[in-house]
Amino acid sequence: MTHIFACIDGSPAQAAVCDAAAWASTGTGLPVTLLHVLEKNAFEGESDLSGAIGLGSRELLLEELAELDHRRSRLAQEQGRLLLESAQGYLTGLGVTQVESLQRHGQLVEATQALSSNMRMMIMGKRGTAHDGDHALIGSHIENVIRTLANPIMVVQPGFEAPRRFLFAYDASPTAKRVLALVAGSPLLKGLACELVMVGEPSDEHERQLAQARQVLKSAGVEVDARLLQGEVAPSICQHATEAGINLIVMGAYGHSRIRQFIVGSTTTGILKMTNASLLLLR
Repeated sequence: MTHIFACIDGSPAQAAVCDAAAWASTGTGLPVTLLHVLEKNAFEGESDLSGAIGLGSRELLLEELAELDHRRSRLAQEQGRLLLESAQGYLTGLGVTQVESLQRHGQLVEATQALSSNMRMMIMGKRGTAHDGDHALIGSHIENVIRTLANPIMVVQPGFEAPRRFLFAYDASPTAKRVLALVAGSPLLKGLACELVMVGEPSDEHERQLAQARQVLKSAGVEVDARLLQGEVAPSICQHATEAGINLIVMGAYGHSRIRQFIVGSTTTGILKMTNASLLLLR
């Protein structure tokens, strides 16, 4: 059985990650696995000064540095264990009966890739502990995880509420059409009304593409309202979501390569930075 993985790190978004995991578990019937990754740079010493001291003192200092790193590692591991224990109790209080906890050492990207075969979706906070105070910043690992993980990823921020409607950003590309099929058959989104949005200049072709996508969703039993927006893609989508009171945006992840992103930018990154809503990214 695949699991919903909820990545926690003690940031203010942790409760939102757990709330989103509970919502996803209720909608899909899948168990939740809480994941805490201990990265070495979170507890290792900042520098090795052994080369700057005399030969007689070097051995003693190296022993003290090693012991200090060992203590930091133990403390970080214990802190992570307590975070997992607290999050598990929180989810149990929300009625989630199947909850597991995992703690891994290493880099988050490598850890999520290693676990991906047992993962139905990953839920992450928009900002980690290093970016608490700036809404425009996104966690340093999010883009790398999104680019490397083929599983659906949900990015949330403090104040998550279970959505009643979602905005689906559609551009009629081959990728968007595959995502459209996923949205139409998703048990997680079943029963939610959909705001189907395309950004572009008014034209018969855009209206036709929008009508086709709308029909796919209607045929799947989704209540859908379709509209064509004008302007820059990311700001238009985020502004419409805010004005319509929508707290979940669904879209394909990263349509551009890394090289092309330097030239034209990335709609995914732009929306991640601008939106106050949760973002469900499908590959």
